[in-house]
Amino acid sequence: MKGRTISPGKADGEALVSREPIGFYGGVDPKTGEVIEKSHELEGRNVSGKILVFPCGKGSTAGSYVIYGLKKNGVAPAAIVNRETETIVATGVILAGIPCVDGIDIEKIKTGDRLIVDADKGIVEVKRE
Repeated sequence: MKGRTISPGKADGEALVSREPIGFYGGVDPKTGEVIEKSHELEGRNVSGKILVFPCGKGSTAGSYVIYGLKKNGVAPAAIVNRETETIVATGVILAGIPCVDGIDIEKIKTGDRLIVDADKGIVEVKRE
């Protein structure tokens, strides 16, 4: 699938998919990478090392610094794939150096799929075995 580069880089890993927007500030623990937002479909799951797939971000601009904190603490997602990356997530992934692509039909991706993300070219490839 071809999308738009938000933050360059490459990653290969397991998809962790949310159909709901993610708010990083108060929604993801920057020390552990665990989703802590109550009643979120990913509550209790960990984003560390995963290709995190979600439609868009939500919430406070402080979410950018949570994304940076995830990277600094070694628990960041390997890459982020969105339907539409808004400024909070874009700022965070650029500061943290996390590959990010948007403009992707995320409905075609399921948790557990292996994704190859080439954010340099804006390409997300789904590998199913």
